[in-house]
Amino acid sequence: MQSVIDLCLSQPWFFYTLVGIVSLMVGSFLNVVIYRLPVMMERDWQREYQSYFSPDEPPVHTERFDLVKPDSTCPGCGHKIRFWENIPLISYALLGGQCSQCKTSISFRYPVVELLTALLSVWIAAHFGPSPEAFVGIVLTWLLVAMTFIDLDKMILPDQLTLPLLWIGLLASIYPVFVAPADAILGAAIGYLILWSIYWAFKLLTGKEGMGYGDFKLLAALGAFTGWQGLLMIILLSSFVGAVFGIVIMLRQKQGKDMAIPFGPYLAIAGWLTLMYQDTITTAYFNWIMG
Repeated sequence: MQSVIDLCLSQPWFFYTLVGIVSLMVGSFLNVVIYRLPVMMERDWQREYQSYFSPDEPPVHTERFDLVKPDSTCPGCGHKIRFWENIPLISYALLGGQCSQCKTSISFRYPVVELLTALLSVWIAAHFGPSPEAFVGIVLTWLLVAMTFIDLDKMILPDQLTLPLLWIGLLASIYPVFVAPADAILGAAIGYLILWSIYWAFKLLTGKEGMGYGDFKLLAALGAFTGWQGLLMIILLSSFVGAVFGIVIMLRQKQGKDMAIPFGPYLAIAGWLTLMYQDTITTAYFNWIMG
């Protein structure tokens, strides 16, 4: 282990290559998380409901279903995916994006998630270099990728992802990796309270829910990484990006202004950018204002 660390410190190309390869494999696992975690949550809700209201009825789901079992299979023919058919990016290319048995198309999202995870992780590694900041930032990136695609699919941000991210941010402040403990605690608390206040103000005025509690927890987690100082930038960036994408989506899908749009992906993008480029963005903004 020490020799690997020494090689990463002395040979940047080895560090970036290692991050890229590991992140490709993690991206493959994130595809499993993105699909299975919401299903696991739904089944847990069904079991809880049944235990309260229909305790005498047989369980709805009895087979094991988690992030490990059952083994991955083709949704078209049930073919069990072999290890050589699950190599990140390579297997998709060799199989031509199809099941090896029934030729059912494999979603293009799988290689996209793998490649995106690797690219963003290498970006973090290149920005911070071999350091604790890079390690923690890469873990943050993995969790944000998973949450982004889950929110796009299901309009939820699971506690199983937001809360560990919050604790990682708070614990990292002890070192401190990005911000001091006081800044991290204030960032988490104020981040949660900001969206919580907006949620209730909007609900009292309109009678509608403008966002979910998962958004509060995600901003709290991001605040633990950037400190309270980064919250304003995260909110402004996420609102801007969300407004642009929201308008584009509504125009393309020809839906009304009441269409639900997940806010988590925009918070994730804004938080990720703020963590790395807060000072650069602030300087560029003030130069633009003054110039």
